[in-house]
Amino acid sequence: MIKPKQLQKGDRIGVVSPSYWLEGKGLEHAVDVFQTEGYEVQLGKSVLLKDGPFAGSPQQRANDINQMFSDPNIDAIICARGGYGANRVLPLLDYEAIKENPKIFMGYSDITAFLTSITQKTELVTFHGPMLSTFKNGLVPYNMDTLVNILSGNKGMVITEPSSLKITTLKHGVAEGSLWGGNMCLLVNRLGTKDQLKTDGVILFIEDIDENLYAFDRLLIHMREAGMFENIRGLIIGELVEMKDQAIPFGKSTDEIVLDVCGDLDIPIISNFPCGHGAYQATLPISLPVQLNAGQNPVKLTFLESPVSKGY
Repeated sequence: MIKPKQLQKGDRIGVVSPSYWLEGKGLEHAVDVFQTEGYEVQLGKSVLLKDGPFAGSPQQRANDINQMFSDPNIDAIICARGGYGANRVLPLLDYEAIKENPKIFMGYSDITAFLTSITQKTELVTFHGPMLSTFKNGLVPYNMDTLVNILSGNKGMVITEPSSLKITTLKHGVAEGSLWGGNMCLLVNRLGTKDQLKTDGVILFIEDIDENLYAFDRLLIHMREAGMFENIRGLIIGELVEMKDQAIPFGKSTDEIVLDVCGDLDIPIISNFPCGHGAYQATLPISLPVQLNAGQNPVKLTFLESPVSKGY
């Protein structure tokens, strides 16, 4: 693993929009949150571009990411929002420049594709976590506190549930492995491509939003039949937000669907974990060795080493 430099107060955060653009008021509120926390914020060129729903053309979005990595005045990169369009940008990234200039790179949703691609191609630890859109309506203390703790490399890094979100244990157990995952649709979308996520020996986390229950079932079955669950050591289901049913009920909850598809796997499985499109978004380092303890209450996800370097 290549670990990026830790984030410290006073550091400059570069903001990019690799997929859709973020509306102005929400962007302003989020920038204010980070500045109030003690960070400088520099908006990339893509943040102010509009091409339909996209923040500029694929090349413009790729150029912005490449520039942020190459700019020595930028200490970390956080995406403005997700949306759609990563698949057009990925082939245009300068992975050699990214590897030569390792920095914190963070986002979720459509950004899943960037995280898995960058980390698999360069071995740079990336981060599935809050974006500017997370704070478009103001500070979310759990999200910011976790972000600061993880990105600064504080000791004793353990992810537990926030006070108002209960993690559910579907299968008990304790497992260790490298942490990989993200949005289900994006992970399935990359199957059969050179950026397909390799899942042997990993603790896999997945989440999604606004899916019909039958579609959630279909995604899980697709992932299983494609071999994504074959050699994983643990399965984490994030918050599944705005899931829908049809006029004729599907007849199973999301937890029941998970157990129906994956219940025979001899691994710990948890659901309703604070990651994804819900109110709570933990900062999760992609590829970092972790321990998932689903044999106790509360459930704990412990980082076995720091995801960041103390400096170069």
